[in-house]
Amino acid sequence: MSAPHPQSAPRPSKGDRTRARILDAATALFSRSGFHAVSLRDIAAHAGLTHAGLLHHFPGKEALLTQVLSRRDAEDAARLFPPDASGDPTERLMRLVYVVARNAHTPGLVGLYAKLSGEASDPEHPAHDYFVERYRLLRERTAVLFARLFAEHEPPLPHDPASVAQQLLALMDGLQTQWLLEPAAVDMQASVRAYLTELGLVLPPTPWTGEPAPGASPAPGGAGAPGAG
Repeated sequence: MSAPHPQSAPRPSKGDRTRARILDAATALFSRSGFHAVSLRDIAAHAGLTHAGLLHHFPGKEALLTQVLSRRDAEDAARLFPPDASGDPTERLMRLVYVVARNAHTPGLVGLYAKLSGEASDPEHPAHDYFVERYRLLRERTAVLFARLFAEHEPPLPHDPASVAQQLLALMDGLQTQWLLEPAAVDMQASVRAYLTELGLVLPPTPWTGEPAPGASPAPGGAGAPGAG
């Protein structure tokens, strides 16, 4: 008796493929020009759709932006925080630094995150709950990563993982704000590496190549890296 053939993943529906194409177009245009400079008609044209066709899938630009941010978070989360907490923690930390390097090449999205996260501090803002949950997950998952790194280091490092996670996220967000104001004066990746070195975590180089981090594969997940994630 022959072994059963493994089932292949279900093929996305036409609607799913269209929505993905719209999100790809929106991500490219928001990254290049920012949120306010891009219209829904621009995105529709970039995706090869009519304005009415885009509105069939997304009711407005704010809803589309939320989906762009959520998808970016999910992709970063799959790379940095596997659901079973598996993988070499040093490699996962290198991927986080790689995300910092990538963010320097997507100023539009980084600016969107910085602006929206500031505005969302107002409890009445429509993105308030999104960012509260996003940072809660980031703190928790980054603390788990540091707990492994500190425990497996030789000798073990005495730092508090939760405090270090909060400090690193604050550092990354603050660096992004300074970089948006004066890009030539701020090297985000070098500053993050310097902080990690002070903790006793020395990483090999991870130069930006414009490609996904080695071993990374996008999949559904939660919060990704801070900023443009």
